[in-house]
Amino acid sequence: MPVFNYDPPDRFVAGAVGQPGARTFFLQARGQGRITTVALEKFQVAVLADRLDELLDEVLRRSGGRAPVPAMAPADLNDEGPLDLPIDEDFRVGTMALAWDPDTSQVVIEAQEATEDDEEDEEPFAVEDDRPGPAVLRVRISPGAARAFSRRALDVVAAGRPPCPLCGQPLGAEGHICVRLNGHHPGGLSA
Repeated sequence: MPVFNYDPPDRFVAGAVGQPGARTFFLQARGQGRITTVALEKFQVAVLADRLDELLDEVLRRSGGRAPVPAMAPADLNDEGPLDLPIDEDFRVGTMALAWDPDTSQVVIEAQEATEDDEEDEEPFAVEDDRPGPAVLRVRISPGAARAFSRRALDVVAAGRPPCPLCGQPLGAEGHICVRLNGHHPGGLSA
């Protein structure tokens, strides 16, 4: 099982490539002269960003405000740059995990490679085999870097197609069949 470990990375960002409606989303870590790029779904980027903010807010709450966690992303940590090129996908993410390391006051993010087992129903006590395990991207970042990552990730997700004002589904260039209008186009109603 290859583990791509960054403790800490020089850069850790979420990004997307392609036109709205047909974008591919990535996490990218850079450090020690190497780059790891993993692909994931748009909803995974959004959930990771939300959960990061929730984790940091909970750390602040439990510490009574004494933990070294900024309430917002520090301006000097904001990263608006594009993903590093070339974009060579190391693996596609299946599951992710977050943790707070109280000894180092760092956030630990793990993204594990999707496996066939993610899609198949396997018996709960299946016999272990000798195949190597899935690849893992493990990143340890400061709370400030985590806030900056989360802000950028939410911006990347929001940069897609605008939502329909009635139903919230994404509007496409070719139009939109709105469920709130019983499947009619918004301009197709007459009085």
